[in-house]
Order: sequence, then C-alpha cells, then structure tokens
Amino acid sequence: MSKEKEIGTVLESSPSIIQVGIKDEKIFEENKKELQIGKYVEISDGNLNIVISLIQNIKSTVSNDSSIKFILSTQPIGYIEDGKFTRGASLIPSPTEPVSVIEKSSLDLIFNSNKEFNFPFGKLVQNKIDFKIDANKFFSKHIALVGSTGSGKSCTVAKILQDVAGISNNRNINNIQQKNSHIIIFDIHSEYKSAFDLDKKENFTLNVLDVDTLKLPYWLMNSAELESLFIEGNEMNHHNQVSQFKKAVILNKERHNPILKDKVTYDTPVYFSIQEVFNYISNINNLTVYSDGGKTYFATLPISSRIEFDNNKLWTLMNFEESTGNSKHDVIGVKVSKSGGFNGEFDRFVSRLETKLADKRLKFIMNPKNSKGTDFETDDFEELLKQFLGYIDKANITIIDLSGIPFEVLSITVSLISRLVFDFAFHYSKLKHKGDKLNDIPFMIVCEEAHNYIPKSGGAEYNASKKSIERIAKEGRKYGLSLMVVSQRPSEVSETIFSQCNNFISLRLTNVNDQNYVKALMPDNSNAIADILPNLGQGECLIVGDAALIPTTVKLDKPNPEPKSQSINFQDEWQTDWKEVEFGDVIKRWKKED
Repeated sequence: MSKEKEIGTVLESSPSIIQVGIKDEKIFEENKKELQIGKYVEISDGNLNIVISLIQNIKSTVSNDSSIKFILSTQPIGYIEDGKFTRGASLIPSPTEPVSVIEKSSLDLIFNSNKEFNFPFGKLVQNKIDFKIDANKFFSKHIALVGSTGSGKSCTVAKILQDVAGISNNRNINNIQQKNSHIIIFDIHSEYKSAFDLDKKENFTLNVLDVDTLKLPYWLMNSAELESLFIEGNEMNHHNQVSQFKKAVILNKERHNPILKDKVTYDTPVYFSIQEVFNYISNINNLTVYSDGGKTYFATLPISSRIEFDNNKLWTLMNFEESTGNSKHDVIGVKVSKSGGFNGEFDRFVSRLETKLADKRLKFIMNPKNSKGTDFETDDFEELLKQFLGYIDKANITIIDLSGIPFEVLSITVSLISRLVFDFAFHYSKLKHKGDKLNDIPFMIVCEEAHNYIPKSGGAEYNASKKSIERIAKEGRKYGLSLMVVSQRPSEVSETIFSQCNNFISLRLTNVNDQNYVKALMPDNSNAIADILPNLGQGECLIVGDAALIPTTVKLDKPNPEPKSQSINFQDEWQTDWKEVEFGDVIKRWKKED
C-alpha cells in the first residue's frame, strides 16, 4: 500500500459500510479522477493486509474554520491477504487506519490473477480494464438478465451467446472444428436470427424453428398441457370433462400402441388420434342405448340399423337418436336408457374440441407432417426431439421463433419444448451416471421476454409453462440444463425462477418496482451498488453473483452481427419524403399467401 497515494483515514467501520475521511480539499482535488462512485479504494487493516472497498457515496461538510471536509461512504467487498484476493467482509479495518487510491497492481490481482475467471465480459466502466468471469459458474447456475426497453438488453444477450458459440465480427472462429455448445432461445419478437446468421463460408449452422417449421404434435403433451389446450377450468362439469378425456386418451394410446399397452399412462409420449378422441367424447355426449333380447344396442338413426353396443365402436362418429321418447322405440317394444351417456352435458366441450381441430393456426400442433409427408407417430419421437436440440443439422444455436405462435398456445409451446429438453437431459444424465460420468452435452435455455409466459401471477393459461420452467430452475443444474431468464419487467416474472438464479446482470432499470425487486434478489453486500441501476448508460450493466469475483459495473462490446432490436428513429423517418407502401405485399404476408 503506497504512502504516496494515501488520501485519508477510516472514520467508522462495519461489515456493510466504511466511512473514510479525506485529509484535506487539496488531496481530494488531486485525486478526484480516482475518487468517483463505482471506483475502489484500498484500506490497511493494520496487519499487512489490504481491504478493498467500493465507493458508493461522496459528501462534503464545512468545518468551523470554513474549510471543506470530504467523506466517502464505501462498501467492503474483499481483501488481499498473502498476495491473494478473497471476496467477503471478514477483514474489517479499525478507525484511523490509512486509506489510499487503489493501485493498478491491486486491480490486476483482483481481476486477472485467478485462472478460473477466464471468460471475457466487457470492461469495467470506471477503470476501463478487462473484466472476466468464471464461465462454468456463470452458465451452470442460472442467469437473470434484466433491463428496461432501450437499455441494450438484446445486444447484451446476443454478445454473451456469440462469445459462447464462437462468433466474432461476423466470423465463426470455430470454422475448422465445431465446438459442443448447445443453446436454445425462446425468441418472442423474432429478433435474434440476424445475430447468428453468418455467411455460408463461415460454416456456422443456425437452427431456426417458427410456426411454419416447428413440429409439436399434440401427442407429445403431458396431461397438464393437454387439459390446458382442450379443457376450460371454470366450467361446472370440469371434473367430468377431465375424467372422460383422460379415459379416452389412455384407451386410444393403448389402441395405437398395443406393444406398450400395460405401460401407457396419461403422460406417456406416444401417438394417439385426437380425431378419434373427439369422436369418443362426442359419442358419449349423445350416447343412448337400449336393451332387446338380452343384448344392448346403440340407439342410432335409423332405428332399424341395430348396432350392438361396443366401446371400441365409439372411436367412429355415430349418428344417435335425438329423442329418447321417439315413437319408433315403442314399435319394437324396448326401453331406452341414457345411463351410458352424458345427455348433452359435453356440448360445449365437444364444440371446443371441434374448433381446435379445425383451427389452421394450430397446424404445427394438430396436424404436423414428418419428413415423409405423413402424420408423426410414436416411431418419429427421435426426429421430433432432435429438431429443437439442434441435432438434425448440428447447430450450436437453436432459435424457437415464438412471434407467430397464437397467444392461446404460447404457454403450451414453451412448456412442451422446455419439458422435453429437461426429460432428455434427465435420462441422458442417468445413463452417464451408470458409468460414473457426468452429462457431457449440457444445454442452456434462454427465456427472452420471460414475463410473457412465466409471469409472477396470472390465469391457468400460464400454468403449463410456469411448471416446466420452474422445474428446470429447481432441478435442471443436476442434469446439465441451465436457464438464462431475460425480462424488461423483472417484478412480473415468477419469483420461484428468479430466486434460483445465482448470477444477475442488470442493465438500466427505470421502473421503481423493478429496481426494488432486483435489489431484494441480490446478495446483501450488493444492495448498495444496485442504487446505480437507473443511471446506467446503454450497454452498461451491473453483474453480481457466483461468476463475478466482485459486484461490478461493466460495458460489453456490441455484438457483430446485431439482433434486430434497434429502435426506429421516428423523427428522422418522419422528416424524409412521403413513402408509398405496397399494401398488396403486406396483406399477402398477413394472409400467409406468400
């Protein structure tokens, strides 16, 4: 610790704050450039160790002799002992201990001496030196990345992922030998494709799945997802709908997968016919049977066509007698019973099922086709799984473009994909564990604009996606699956998910509720530095967590190429000459005629 750079002494000391008194006004003026909020000072602890403290506040007072006294409020973030920097506030200096401007050798020791911190993460805003993080702790322990609109959130995400995938200045640095990174991005505004779309000569494969290319057949869904799609939770006969729908699905799975008959459950991802399930529900809604000669028959039209009762015949839509009191029954002298059916109780349920089946927007769920042009069946499960794991074209980055997904199935789409990725990671990990090995193909899911499908509060329509993502947040790390949760409204995102994130990156936040929410999630020793959140410049961010040696404000370089998230310059465009629009082209795209 240099005597020449000594600026003052400790006035008051605690684990959370150290007050520093500057010697005089001249000393303050000479070192003003180094005594700014966000920069560091070093303090002797009296035992040849150095405490590193972050400047949080600067105030001045006027003494009796009219001289100005300056006081720094600083937060201890770590200490240097035996030439090694350690995080924490276990060493606290006593009052009167000398304080000096931090030396470059101390900064180098803090930020460049630990070999585990080897992943470039921009430069320190105040000191302009390279900042690096521990990439293993960063990507394996879930990441929360937040920032208001226009703060540079999308560029920050793109830059981090480009560094992982090996993209720099429009070039693929892994051109010769592809690396093993696996990232899946839920892109709700269709803005990330341009950030990873390189020239063909760069030999970088990008896997983009949108509403026209994504294949998610309904039979991959579990019970919660199926019921979210087909059953309304607020109807009086909800329990009967669930009971009969569950029965129909299981029976139909057994019908089409006889080899697995004894192992099929409501959640087993095997093929079943949703059309046949619709027929079954429709038939039991109108089911009327009568007994004659010791046998039971369906009461169908015309009455002369006697069809013996058999549950298996319910898979084909039948034309039932509309009136139980029809005189034609009396002619043959039989008694009609409705005990086998639901007497119109499922009218709305049947109508809803029929609407879903006919909805062309849901083609990627209700009627997708495999590479042979036929319906996906159980044997196609591997092909379906590979599409969003990037294993069809060996892609490091898979973008799930959610911009064209109908809102009513957005949650289900996110839920289904994330759940299948989790299940794959789980079973792959278990296979590796048998050989005393760990998962060697870890995945990271990036949830862009997360508040749209994993909100803190909301209706039943969000249950599926919240359940799947929360499961990854709580259990995914054990099986090689991590999350990056991105949002401009962190206070509206599921608390369960954010509470599992060990690393926080916050860009500028202007909303007070969001600021307070993020501060509450951060470690106690980082709360004070979070006061800077509303004043961060574009692209500047505060990083806190296991991956960062100390809470730090950094600025990342812009990604190249950039995502399509740039703001339109309204005034510049408004001041140009009037532009004509080809409305026909817009409408063609609108109607999907192109």
